[in-house]
Amino acid sequence: MRIGIDLGGTKIEAIALADTATGAGATLLRHRVPTPVGDYAGILNAVAELVALTENETGQTGTVGIATPGAISPSTSLLKNSNSTVLNGKPLDHDLEARLGRRIRMENDANCLALSEAVDGAAANARVVFGVILGTGVGGGVVVNRQVHDGRNRIAGEWGHNPLPWARADELPGPGCYCGKLGCIETFLSGAGLTRDYRVRSDQQRTAVAIAEAAAAGDPLANECLELYQDRLARSLASIINVLDPDAIVLGGGLSNLTCLYPALPALLKSYTFSADAGTPIVRAMHGDSSGVRGAAWLWPISGICTTLSG
Repeated sequence: MRIGIDLGGTKIEAIALADTATGAGATLLRHRVPTPVGDYAGILNAVAELVALTENETGQTGTVGIATPGAISPSTSLLKNSNSTVLNGKPLDHDLEARLGRRIRMENDANCLALSEAVDGAAANARVVFGVILGTGVGGGVVVNRQVHDGRNRIAGEWGHNPLPWARADELPGPGCYCGKLGCIETFLSGAGLTRDYRVRSDQQRTAVAIAEAAAAGDPLANECLELYQDRLARSLASIINVLDPDAIVLGGGLSNLTCLYPALPALLKSYTFSADAGTPIVRAMHGDSSGVRGAAWLWPISGICTTLSG
């Protein structure tokens, strides 16, 4: 059995997947609890309790993989870049191993989404997969041959903190980003970015879902915002294709549910990629909100076993 934990800002979710030749990937159990916000020790305890609950209810011992916002810095061994700020500057992987009494594997949540979809999801037949999270933030992950590629600095796939490609005069210098720079892709393609664009045009505050519904109902301003969003997304993904040229791009996160994206993107991409006949598939995550926690479970190889710290 393999256990995945998705350490989110508002909830912590556990999943147990079968790890047998005949049933690999079948869900044995799922459970979630609220995240103890701002409580580092409470988060460690909640993860440990979820692992114990999972093993008690299934009667099996499993490997443990963790999906978390941010990444462990290779220079300090401390977590960095997490929007759950209580985790930043902490040796999260070390502390969890000590709390659980076993080795774990930990990756950024976008890497876990990409891995999940590359193993048994929407990109299961693809060799190189770029996974995207479009939501409160904009994340990305790279998987090659069903292995996460996190890079020398553990920031591979962080496309959201590059400048918006082919920015137009009215897009410069761009909104401020929490990373300290202006005009990051994340500031345009996040849910907040889409909401801001509509508010500027209409003086009304609407969620991304409400904007999509308004566009479907014939609201010209909402339709204008979605068309601009599609174009910015195409520009941003084209820059990924030009550098990485993946076999598939998988979209996850709340904004991946905007159905208008999928018919529009192929033609838009060809306007920006270096190859005019680029046909990179852009697909929605098959496992949806479960991709992160499933990807965490898949961080261990099929043959992996649970290794105790004393072993």
